[in-house]
Amino acid sequence: MSPARIVILLVALVAGIGAAMLIGNPSPAPAPVARIEPAPTVPVLVAAADIPVGNVVATADLRWLDWPLASVPAGVIRKDEAPQAEQELTGQVARYGMLAAEPIRREKLIKTDGTGFLSAILPSGMRAVAISTDSRGANTAGGFILPNDRVDVVVTVKGPSVEGEGDAFLSETILRNLRVLAIGQNVQERNGEKVVVGETATLEVEPGQAETLFRAQKMGTLSLSLRSLKDAGQVVAGPTAEGAMTIVKYGVTMRSANQ
Repeated sequence: MSPARIVILLVALVAGIGAAMLIGNPSPAPAPVARIEPAPTVPVLVAAADIPVGNVVATADLRWLDWPLASVPAGVIRKDEAPQAEQELTGQVARYGMLAAEPIRREKLIKTDGTGFLSAILPSGMRAVAISTDSRGANTAGGFILPNDRVDVVVTVKGPSVEGEGDAFLSETILRNLRVLAIGQNVQERNGEKVVVGETATLEVEPGQAETLFRAQKMGTLSLSLRSLKDAGQVVAGPTAEGAMTIVKYGVTMRSANQ
């Protein structure tokens, strides 16, 4: 037998052995692929971009965003419940600032009906009163008081000293825990500002407190004392001593009742 035939026979033998091994040991079948069903969603109305407080909402400020149905927050606006919400809310004013993609809530918007923004956001029965401040921040905690902060109001009056030489000054807190509505013309912290400077501070007060402020502005200088965020929720918003102010005039201490 010639060498060429021997080589061919060897090759055929090796191929046959390989085929037999493949037949005897088949490859394992591929594992089944799990089919993942997408979670059901529902369109929720969100802010298309940041909406600052006081801005009039336009259609471009709103958009629908698919939200997992199982985790839709309570109180948000769903398209299956209010399909015309975009048209309904257009033209309303933002009572609070909203971030992009934040779900829209009706309580954060208000219809002004042609009235001013400040009167629209005032709670029923409350008043907005502006007091003069130092634009350098000397009587507003160095200018670090921002809208929505809570403050105490301190009045400082001047009169003759008891000894009769020079002037005497007395400072006393007359109103506590008042909400700041605006500093100057600013009703919010804008563009990441940490200091808002203005010539006036507008405070949210009750009618009786407004009268106290007006009298105090005539008698002396008013300053604002910034309250800690931790105790800002404490309900202590009246003048001291049941609505009275301590006044020193011509060396005599007296009380001015809030009637």
